[in-house]
Formats: sequence, C-alpha cells, structure tokens
Amino acid sequence: MSSVVRARLALRETLSGLPPAFWWLWTSTLVNRLGGFVATFMALYLTLDRGYSATYAGLVAALHGLGGVVSSLGAGVMTDRLGRRPTLLVAQSSTAVSVALLGFVYHPVAIAGVAFLVGMASNASRPAVQAMMADLVRPEDRIRAFSLNYWAINLGFAVSAMAAGFIAEYSYLAGFLLEAVMTMACAVVVFVKIPESRPARSEGAAPEESVGLGTVLRDGRFMGVVGLSFLIALIFMQGSVGLPVAMGAAGFTPADYGMAIAVNGVLIVVLQIPVTRFIEHRDPGRLLVISSLLAGYGFGLTAFAGSVGVFALTVCVWTLAEIVNAPTQTGLVVRLSPLHGRGRYQGMYTMSWAVASLVAPLMSGFVIDRFGAEWLWGICAAIGTVAGLGYALLMRRVPEEGPAATAEGPGAAPEPNGDHAGPDGPVLRKPEVGAP
Repeated sequence: MSSVVRARLALRETLSGLPPAFWWLWTSTLVNRLGGFVATFMALYLTLDRGYSATYAGLVAALHGLGGVVSSLGAGVMTDRLGRRPTLLVAQSSTAVSVALLGFVYHPVAIAGVAFLVGMASNASRPAVQAMMADLVRPEDRIRAFSLNYWAINLGFAVSAMAAGFIAEYSYLAGFLLEAVMTMACAVVVFVKIPESRPARSEGAAPEESVGLGTVLRDGRFMGVVGLSFLIALIFMQGSVGLPVAMGAAGFTPADYGMAIAVNGVLIVVLQIPVTRFIEHRDPGRLLVISSLLAGYGFGLTAFAGSVGVFALTVCVWTLAEIVNAPTQTGLVVRLSPLHGRGRYQGMYTMSWAVASLVAPLMSGFVIDRFGAEWLWGICAAIGTVAGLGYALLMRRVPEEGPAATAEGPGAAPEPNGDHAGPDGPVLRKPEVGAP
C-alpha cells in the first residue's frame, strides 16, 4: 500500500463517524477563529493607531482577561440551566456587538470598559462548546473530537493572524467590523444547524442530578485537575508573554520572535491530527505526565538558546507537549464531570486558564526584571515537574473507563448504545467509527 493511500485511509478514519452536529459546531469554531482580530492586534491598535502608552495597553489586556475570569463560572451555570444552544447564541451575539462597538469608542475609560465586555462575551462560549461536544460525541471518540476542535482553533488563528496584519495596514476599524460579522455568522450557524444537546432530566430527578457550584468546589479530585491545569496554563502562556520579552532583552527583533513562534502554529496544524491518532487510545495519565514534563523542560531549555534556530527548537518541544496535553486534559475534564453538571465543570476548568492569563504576564515581568529570564525558564521547568508529579498522583485515584461510562462523571448513568435524547425530542445517533 502506497504512502498516499495510507494517508488517505488515516484521514478518513480520523474524520469519519462523528455526528453532523459536531461538524457544524466545528465549522462555527473555525469561522470564529478565522475572524479573530482583536486579541491579536489590540496592543498595536492602542499604541500605534490610538497613541496610548504601553502601560495603558497592558491594562486593557488585563481587563480583557478579567472579563474572561468573571464570565467563566456564569457561562457554565447558563450552559446547565438554559442549555448549550442559548448560551452560545447569547455569547456569540454579545461578542459581535461588543467587538463592533470597540472600533467606535475613543475615550480611554470607554475603551477599557468595552474591552472588559469583549473578554466576558468571548470567553462565555467556551463552557457551552466543550459541554456540547461532550454531549454529541461518544466517550471513546472525545479525544479525537477535542483534538479536531483544537486543530480548527489553531488553523483559524494562524490564518487570521496573517490576514489581520494586512487588514491593519488598511484600517483597524475594518478588522473590528469583520470580526463582528464573522462572529455573528457563527451565531447564525448555531441557531440554524445545531440542536440543543443538554441531557434531559428525568422526572423526579435523583439527588446526584442536582449539581451546583458548591458541588464542583467540593469535588476534590476535579479541583485537583483545575489546579494542575492552572500550572500548565502558566507555562504555555509564557510563549506569548515571557518569550517575546526575553528575546527582546537579548537583542532579538520582533521579526526574530515571529519566526520562532510561527513554528508553534505550523506544528499544531501539521501534527495535531496524526499525533492524536497515536495517543487517542493510550493511558491519559501517562500522556498528561509526559506532556507536563515536556512543557516545563521545553521552556526550561530556552535558558540555553542563543540563536533564532535554537529558540525555534525549544518551541518544537513545548508545542509537542501542547498537542498532547490539550485534547487529553479536556477529555479528562469531561470524564470527571457529572452528566447534568458539564457546564459548571467546564466553566471552572475554563476559569483556570482565564486566571492564568492574568497571572502569567505579572509573573514573567516580575521574574525577568528582578532576576533575569534564565530564572523564568528554570521556574517553568520546576512547575512542569510539579504538574507531572501531580498528574501521576491524581490519575491513580481516577477509575478506569468502562462500559458504565465514567466519562460521564461520578454517579452518572451511561448513555445506552451511544444515543442521546435531547430535551427537544429527537434522538441523536452517534454512529460507529472506523478508528481532544
């Protein structure tokens, strides 16, 4: 069998067997990321186009991240109470309106306030998307589904980052309006093509079906995952906050940083799908330990980098960790989430990344200014080691997945034959597959 035929068979097995609703959700994610403009060029817009200081640009970025922290738990509760589809509609419509508004406000206080709203609205869709994917896809297919979604996120970001540069040369306002239009298009796709997937509650629901935020906070095993997720996020975010500052302090140009970090996007787009085929049936505990160590020591190796090529090699190491960690960790979150509490659990998990987006810039700036970049990379290696040990201990307490679908969380009933009866009536059949 030729390599071309094998590649086609592998691609067919990777893409086959997932329900149509998943692909509409995947398309919505891709379109949303293709229109991503604000997050990429906000700092340049504020400093170059509006003439504000770098300090003010940093404050606005922090408020954008704070909005994400605030909305994480609220969106998780909405996802469980109102449903996945209404939450997505509200989040994406609000994002479109607030992004468009951001292009028309000029007062610094108004810009900061609207940026906070954009952060809230854009982050609110994440718990709903993750919960809906868990609803639609069979437990054994979830790693593959989450990986495909992560691939779409990075493909969209890579394309939008390149396009945004050209758009910014013409008009920043055009970029804001384009993102607003594409985000609204995602809301339309959700409204027209994606059914509600929230599991229907049975009459006289059992106590375990009543899940509140207190339930999440008392779930020590899951909160352990949230804490470890925060540590991993602190490491990965240094690629966009610590690495450019360290390279600039070492005399490298923004173009040099752009060349090094571009390796991250290229590798994810090229390797995400084949790596997922290799890891999807392997022990998630071992994968999380290995990816934590690769992330920590990948950044740790940056302390020895003296050229753009070596920086790019270190990016290769921690990008491999990212490719393995993202779908595996998301799958673990779903596995530990009760069937009727997926939104709240996903909201808490999302918040760990949102909080890390606030802490990571502060950590990197303080460490680099006071002690030097080498200390930052050493701390990353130490955090990766701690996270790896944490996953090794935690996963010993997680039961193996079996027919009783521990993927649905403690105490949840399995979905018979992979079917899911949504509250709107129709039964969504999750077909068998050939081979996040």
